[in-house]
Amino acid sequence: MRCANCGVEMVAGAAFCPSCGQPASLTQSTPVGNVAAAKPALRSNVAGALCYLAGFVTGILFLAIEPYRRDRVVRFHALQSIFLNVTWFAVYFALSLLLTILPALLSPLIWLLHCLLDLGVFLLWLLLMYKAYHREQFKLPLIGDLSARQI
Repeated sequence: MRCANCGVEMVAGAAFCPSCGQPASLTQSTPVGNVAAAKPALRSNVAGALCYLAGFVTGILFLAIEPYRRDRVVRFHALQSIFLNVTWFAVYFALSLLLTILPALLSPLIWLLHCLLDLGVFLLWLLLMYKAYHREQFKLPLIGDLSARQI
C-alpha cells in the first residue's frame, strides 16, 4: 500500500505513513508503476525548508502550489514563515522609526540594537530551515502556535 499524500510504500497494517504522517485511512493502494503520478516533486522536509528561503514569498508559493498546500508539514512551515516575516517587517519599521525620531545621542544605541536583531533573525532563519529539513516541527512562541491553529 502506498501513501496517497507522499507516495511512500507503507507497511501493511500501519496506522500512519512513516514519511508524512498521513493517517492510513486516507491512503490508497497504487500499483508500483504509478508512483511518479502520486509522488510530489519535493519531499515534505525539503519543501518545508524552502518555505523559509525567500520569506513570505516562498511561504505563499508553497501554500498555492497544489501538491504541497494539502501537506500539513509544508503548510505549517509556510504559515510560520509568512507570520515571522510580517512580524519582522513590523519590528524593522518600528526600529527605523525610532532611529529617525530619537535624538542623535541615542541613535548609536538603537543602531546597535538594530544590528543585533538583524543577526538574531538571520540565525533564527537558518535554524528554522535546518529544523524543517530534519523533520522537526520547531514552533516559535507566538507565531508557531498561530501557524498550528491555521492548519
